[in-house]
Amino acid sequence: MAEKEDIQIEDDFIAEDDDESGEAPVEVAKTNLTKRRIIDNLLEERRLQKQLNDFDFDL
Repeated sequence: MAEKEDIQIEDDFIAEDDDESGEAPVEVAKTNLTKRRIIDNLLEERRLQKQLNDFDFDL
C-alpha cells in the first residue's frame, strides 16, 4: 500500500505542474493573436494605400 500512496503523491505533483503550464500557452496565444492583428492591419493599410495610388483623381 505504501507504493500506491507514493504514486498518488506523484500524481498530485504532476497535476500542479499541469496547472502552471496551462497558463503559459494562454499568454502565447494572446501574443500570437496580437501579432496576427498587427500583420492584418499592416496588410489592410498596404491594400488601402494601393487603392489610393491606383485611384484616378482626374474624374
